[in-house]
Amino acid sequence: MEDLLKLRDKNIVVMGVANERSLAWGVAKSLIQAGANLIFTYRKERSLAKLEKLIEANNFNAKLVIPCDINSDESILEAFTKIGQEVGTIHGVVHSIAFAHAEDLKSDFIDTSREGFAFAQDTSAYSLIAVAKAAKPYMTEGGSIITMSYLGAERVVEGYNVMGIAKASLEASVRYLASDLGKYNIRVNAISAGAIKTLAAKGVPSFNRILHVIEEESPLKRNVTQEEVGDMTLAMMSHLSRGVTGEIVYVDSGYNIMG
Repeated sequence: MEDLLKLRDKNIVVMGVANERSLAWGVAKSLIQAGANLIFTYRKERSLAKLEKLIEANNFNAKLVIPCDINSDESILEAFTKIGQEVGTIHGVVHSIAFAHAEDLKSDFIDTSREGFAFAQDTSAYSLIAVAKAAKPYMTEGGSIITMSYLGAERVVEGYNVMGIAKASLEASVRYLASDLGKYNIRVNAISAGAIKTLAAKGVPSFNRILHVIEEESPLKRNVTQEEVGDMTLAMMSHLSRGVTGEIVYVDSGYNIMG
């Protein structure tokens, strides 16, 4: 049988696993099934303990687990230099990282602080640009960079506030990066995932109501799963999507098409 995905033994960096509910963890599970070699990055020591526990419990053979603080250019460069030294070639990067201060999600958008706005942009959008730049020298065989977005980037989602602006910035960054990196056969796309109960989602005040609305109004009349997001990311990372770049791919039971 032909290997349609062509991901076996490819080196994929997965950034942003906070716990077993993380979208990045769903992606990691799908990539492992396709035979990819995974390199995980983590930000804080407490994240490392959780990540190592997850890797062990699922019998994953992680190539590498290394620290990377995406608010620091120095840390990003150090992480990717080490990855490059260890594995040689990077074939893909999963960027599943976003953060905004809780107070900027709880109050009205108009009350967003200057510092909170800058921090959300830096963490959730600029980090993709910095990561792409650091990964590029090691993506000598081309490859795929994928980030995670949400409908709040283009529509008002109650309580999403400054995060919606950061995701809009992230989606624009996907297009500009796709334009820059296409000549190196590096593709850049985003997965706009439906509402899933992740650690990040807990910070959005209207989250439970959003889940209910999607069940009622989406064409598929249900919410999507972590596995479905993982599998679509796998498809976008693979040989199957080799002609696709600069796209925002919705995995949301079709909710985004409804008026």
